[in-house]
Amino acid sequence: MSQGQKDRLMADLHAVVAEAESLLRATADQTGAGTAELRAKVQATLERARRGLQELQVSAVEKAKAADAYVHEKPWQAIGVAAGVGLLLGMLIARR
Repeated sequence: MSQGQKDRLMADLHAVVAEAESLLRATADQTGAGTAELRAKVQATLERARRGLQELQVSAVEKAKAADAYVHEKPWQAIGVAAGVGLLLGMLIARR
């Protein structure tokens, strides 16, 4: 999965959480036996999703910082790895 796809997925997940929160606010005045229970379940699920998204975002930032630090500390190794991956991909594409 490319970084652009991951960014779009994260944006979509944030949008879903925001829309679900809006839905909960819009139905706040609804009453009924099952409504309160359903709202509580949805709120708990949203909170778990929000925490998961935050953890995923923190993890992604940490990995990006680690990769950036590695490239700055060992630029020639990073260039070598990138060249090797490029060569391997070129060979695989050329076989088709």
